[in-house]
Amino acid sequence: MRRRNIIWRMTTRKRSATAEIAADARLDEDARAVRVLLQFRQVFNAVKTHFQHVETSVGLGGAQLWALGVIRDTPGIGTGGVAERMNIHQSTASNLLGVLVERGLVAAGRDDGDKRAVKWRLMPAGAQVLEASPGPFTGVLPQALHELDEHVLERMEEDLALLLKQLGAGRKGRKIPLARM
Repeated sequence: MRRRNIIWRMTTRKRSATAEIAADARLDEDARAVRVLLQFRQVFNAVKTHFQHVETSVGLGGAQLWALGVIRDTPGIGTGGVAERMNIHQSTASNLLGVLVERGLVAAGRDDGDKRAVKWRLMPAGAQVLEASPGPFTGVLPQALHELDEHVLERMEEDLALLLKQLGAGRKGRKIPLARM
């Protein structure tokens, strides 16, 4: 009987130690998940703060400022070209450009060969806004990603693909500028 009690206590202790190790591992996993969540919050806060600073400085949203920069860098670009350079849907680009036209920051011209094609050009007021605005025009997140090492980007792309799969996130939202979220 005594031998059985000793064996039972040893087995119980092993189970308790194993349970404690498993609990510690779960706490480590939970802590890691919390740390990653906090990092996502920091990223979104940095983006939000930049867009707020841009809007306060020049009275334009970040996406509008980016569109101005694209037009300055590519005179005569079409709406589809602006959308492509900004990685947004063409209708979103069209809406952004409409606001810029209303404010007198860009103007639309037509090509003699194809009257349907709109070619955008920066107006002097648009150039002044770009001069007065804090950079980068693309936004802090695209700029920071552009400056990362290729291996880091590759790893991030793979890891974020796993996260998106876990979230069940489809492709919807890929073409919405962060400034509009």
